[in-house]
Amino acid sequence: MTHLQDFAGRSALVTGAASGIGAAAAKALAARGATKLFLVDVDGAGLDALDIPGEVHRITGSVADEALWADLEPRLTGLDHALVNAGIGSGGPIASISFAEWRRVMDVNLDGAFLTLASSLRAMGTGGGSVVVVASVTGIKPVPGIGPYGVSKAAVAHMARIAAVESARKGIRVNAIAPGGVDTAIWESGEDFAASVAAIGREATIKAMAKTTPLGRFATSEEMADSILYLLSDAASNISGHVMVSDGGFTL
Repeated sequence: MTHLQDFAGRSALVTGAASGIGAAAAKALAARGATKLFLVDVDGAGLDALDIPGEVHRITGSVADEALWADLEPRLTGLDHALVNAGIGSGGPIASISFAEWRRVMDVNLDGAFLTLASSLRAMGTGGGSVVVVASVTGIKPVPGIGPYGVSKAAVAHMARIAAVESARKGIRVNAIAPGGVDTAIWESGEDFAASVAAIGREATIKAMAKTTPLGRFATSEEMADSILYLLSDAASNISGHVMVSDGGFTL
């Protein structure tokens, strides 16, 4: 019997694949049998550095670029799985950030997620499939100082729910995951994080932030990838429109 979390013979799209959660998910998909991967990121060098077996298509560019999707979508026909993961951080209170900064974040985190999701759903057609959109606990629990990021993540979580309803009769499941603290490079854009790193160092800053969660630690990208692959897999065949919170208890 085929294991329910086996991706043998499947194709998958992963955005934000050059590092962090995206890279961990891409590696995990390949390790569990996925035979064709489409990996998208603005960091071409990071994509090239990934050591992943099988048929791997590395696409360098912004997920917010319509031309990228116009070129890539025909190649995605028959797609089985998609991870809508690319995103950027933001720092500063809502009252003090510029509109340009607001749009910079929304361009990637919301518009880019829309373009990725829409292209993926069209590529899957009526053949079924599964999608996971990476949201954030900052889209559930208000966190000061990163307003545009939190708003964008609340929006993509609801976009996933809407897509789940619209796509259900085509056999396509759409879910979201809302990570809490994960030690990835996205923290570097936060003003408070940068100030703390300057004062006490990065490792001490991460440890201090982790104390705000009941479990007292940050998750790893590999842990997030395991949860994402569960939602993408046949083991979650009756789950759609769900936002899985994986935050060590932060939102309690």
